Amino acid sequence: MGIYLNPNNENFKSVLKADIYVDKTMMLSVLNSFIDKDNKYVCISRPRRFGKTIAGNMIAAYYSKGCDSKELFAGLKISKEQGFGTKLNKYNVIQLDMNSEYQNVRKKEDMIRNICSKVEREIEKEFPAISFDESESLVERMLKVYSETGETFIIIMDEYDVLVREEVSKELFDEYLGFLNGLFKSNVLKPAISLAYLTGILPIVRDKVQSKLNNFEEYTVLDAKELTPYVGFVTDEVKFLCEKNGMDFEECKQWYDGYRLGGEEIYNPESVVKSMMYHKFGNYWGKTSSYAVITDQIKRNFAGTKEAVVSMLAGEAVPFDCFMFLNTMDSFKTKDDILTYLCHVGYLAYDEEKEASFIPNGEIRREWERAISISDDYEQTDKIIKESKELLQKTLEGDEKAVASALDISHIHVTSNRSYNNEDALQSAIYLAYIYARNKYYIFKELTTGKGFADVVFVPFTAGLPAMIIELKHNKTSETALNQIKNKQYFASLSDYKGELLFVGINYDEKEKTHDCKIERFRK
Repeated sequence: MGIYLNPNNENFKSVLKADIYVDKTMMLSVLNSFIDKDNKYVCISRPRRFGKTIAGNMIAAYYSKGCDSKELFAGLKISKEQGFGTKLNKYNVIQLDMNSEYQNVRKKEDMIRNICSKVEREIEKEFPAISFDESESLVERMLKVYSETGETFIIIMDEYDVLVREEVSKELFDEYLGFLNGLFKSNVLKPAISLAYLTGILPIVRDKVQSKLNNFEEYTVLDAKELTPYVGFVTDEVKFLCEKNGMDFEECKQWYDGYRLGGEEIYNPESVVKSMMYHKFGNYWGKTSSYAVITDQIKRNFAGTKEAVVSMLAGEAVPFDCFMFLNTMDSFKTKDDILTYLCHVGYLAYDEEKEASFIPNGEIRREWERAISISDDYEQTDKIIKESKELLQKTLEGDEKAVASALDISHIHVTSNRSYNNEDALQSAIYLAYIYARNKYYIFKELTTGKGFADVVFVPFTAGLPAMIIELKHNKTSETALNQIKNKQYFASLSDYKGELLFVGINYDEKEKTHDCKIERFRK
């Protein structure tokens, strides 16, 4: 048993002792199917606090020869699988936390040499019958172990991308690339590696040097394939936690859901666990991160960036090309590079079907609001957002003039680079003006209702609030819009909703570029 080679299972044991643990051990069944095959090189990239390190410790505890984990996994899902014990604690595991190594080394330039030296010494200690030469590299020692004993290695590397994200010297970066290529692209060493498991925030760098690591199968926030359910919480897991802890699932969904991968809704596990522990929904992920990640990117202000940000704040999904970004911190060239990066770090989510980015949930939306509040380029956006709470209250009070005035401002703002008279622009203006309402309402666009489609429907997920149906008209009257709601019975589809309704008719005068509003109360 060593620190780097064949670690014990204490890290995973401590995870199992936590007050809240979600069983992700079936991930091991998937990894078992990769062992010693062409797809044995795996790179999983996710935002921070999404459970990557916990998964790495679980994998080490399962495969490492440095411990006996049979009882540890007893009762967990993987223990019910046929062949559970076939690969249990049967491999030489090398586990590296690259972020820890980087932060703790005194001289950053010595980082790779120090890692190699420490692992080499542990290999010597683990295999005393093998004669190693001092000049032999880590790769050569691993190869010698394989050639003389037939034993193979599993390499687990957490935060593999730390030197990509940090500002390091070109010499250290190139040395690191050489280290990775030596481990994972050597045809000679390939039979000696049964599985390579890398994790990071960013996917594998796609520059002309590191593209040599194209033997890795990547599982990202853009495409997680068969590993989708195992990093992050899925809907059934969150429902169970909410029921067990007496928390409202619908409110939890609004706070932490929104990352869509492979047909699954993925929740931020850090925030879900904290909300269950403290019995309070709030912004927990933001307390361990910084909205500066957002501000650092949007201040680049490439063409279309501001329009995309305003659109996403208004609740829209923005189409973009997520395949141009090279996954480095110095390769930002376009708006699409920014959006791709913000997806990888968790401040945006990706809709694979629409090939578009969007703000996933209430927790992340608050981080965006904080970010634009300190950006001079988004001063008007910030003002609209700050006034949206008051606008909701004015709407509930039936203040028609306040609604019309707010939409005058919001409509101008969201249409700086698009047709002012476009109906989608008016809907976006409503979404932005009512952004605070997302803390209390589900908001539906063109919902099928009664005898047609209601333009915007607000359905509360918190008690004591009325539902709202908004109908938009151009160059007519707000009374016409209000009558359409009633005549086409847009309220009929809200059969499960019991309570007061607000009908809101809004008309936009294209000539005057102004809005008028009528509000009427109705109880089903």
